[in-house]
Amino acid sequence: MMFDTMTLTKAAAGLFGAWLVLLLGKWVGMEMYHVDGHGPQAYVIDTGAEEAEPEPEVDFGELLAAADAGDGAKVFRKCSGCHAIPAGEVKQGPWLGGVVGRDIASVDYGFSGALGDLEGDWTPEALNAFLASPVGFAPGTAMKGFKGLPKPEDRADVIAYLTGLTE
Repeated sequence: MMFDTMTLTKAAAGLFGAWLVLLLGKWVGMEMYHVDGHGPQAYVIDTGAEEAEPEPEVDFGELLAAADAGDGAKVFRKCSGCHAIPAGEVKQGPWLGGVVGRDIASVDYGFSGALGDLEGDWTPEALNAFLASPVGFAPGTAMKGFKGLPKPEDRADVIAYLTGLTE
């Protein structure tokens, strides 16, 4: 059987006609069922989210006064992979013996620009802010891999531990 021009024209017209019907059907369906605004919710599910009270802010001075250096030594194990205690012993980070009260970039270590440019001392409050979020305290710090210590009690314990250490 041989296809002539009329047969090809009829086949193409059938395909294009079916495609046109499909497009028109889609357009009619969108016009009938598409709603721009939904209005207020008909039924609201109470999740209790509005009733949740925010966590009370804890005074860091009180936490520091009640901190346990022994617990801080345990938490410091997370830091000991990159930081040493004895003066001059450099791992990935500087040594931390005598860090409390010391100038931020005073030790002989190649600090990133973020910490090297900071002024001031490592006070317990500054250490608390740094340990909570190193990147938040000094954007651009090399400690991007350390997400911080989320519990304020752990931070206070580590600072109590570091306070008892000397260079």
